[in-house]
Amino acid sequence: MKKENELCGARSPLDRLWELTGAAAPRVTLRIFSAGSCRHPEWVTIRGGSLRSVRIPALFACIGHPVLGPVLFDTGYSERFFAETDPFPARLYRMVTPVEFDPGDSAARRLAAAGFDPASIRRVVVSHFHADHVAGLRDFPKAEFLYEREALDSMRRLRGIGAVKRGFLPGLLPEDFDARARPFAPESRIEVPEGLLPGFPFRRVTDVLGDGSLLAVDLPGHAYGQIGLLLRTERGPALLCADAAWSEAAYRENRPPSALAGIIMPDRRAYADSFRALRALHESFPELTIVASHCPEAERRYASGQVCP
Repeated sequence: MKKENELCGARSPLDRLWELTGAAAPRVTLRIFSAGSCRHPEWVTIRGGSLRSVRIPALFACIGHPVLGPVLFDTGYSERFFAETDPFPARLYRMVTPVEFDPGDSAARRLAAAGFDPASIRRVVVSHFHADHVAGLRDFPKAEFLYEREALDSMRRLRGIGAVKRGFLPGLLPEDFDARARPFAPESRIEVPEGLLPGFPFRRVTDVLGDGSLLAVDLPGHAYGQIGLLLRTERGPALLCADAAWSEAAYRENRPPSALAGIIMPDRRAYADSFRALRALHESFPELTIVASHCPEAERRYASGQVCP
């Protein structure tokens, strides 16, 4: 864990990214919460893992914007997951991915317990549309949904067992989702000049809110159009990498998931590229805190709701 005095007030080479936006990008706060979990054999989630079943948390983030208020990154599981996976073929999802969830585990309940009114949430950034990342969307009736257009368009073309195989349960989306949908606009893309940041693996970032505070990067492969979110906190830069890796140990020790995990992936080659990008960031920018959405270490370290990193 990085010491606070190593981060506060320190300038990172990554600050050059925020300078590209041409805006006085505000710093934000970051809190991590868990909203349910599932279980898998460890060897599926990380190369060289054991045969034992391990608990895999579903983490989401609450980003404190100084002007716009709280912004969520994903929502984890909710009780609706069980209703949506009662019928066949969606039932297969629940059989393959046993979920552990109590009513108090939902994103809305977690936020309320931490002093946030769920009705005050006006923006949810969606990393990708797997059920364990969007099951709580209906609990935020006033929120707009920001995401990479391909992430949902590709999912909506799937039907039946094909949708289940890709982890998509359309009934989890609010009935008025399209009215509140805000896919990233082409003009929000920012090209990163070659050579600006040696070791930075992305040639493009997306200015999610238009003020430079949240920069999305493309991390496809695990799911269509998956994004990660770069943010500059008061304690240093952080990357919410969604499922580009399932744990800190995976990218730190170069231990991607097993080949079996690739069954759910629409593009294994793209996943390998995204995983290598995480490795490059970890090695080139040691000041960057990377939080994976299913990382047990991140849950133990951050998910009591305190400001992190």
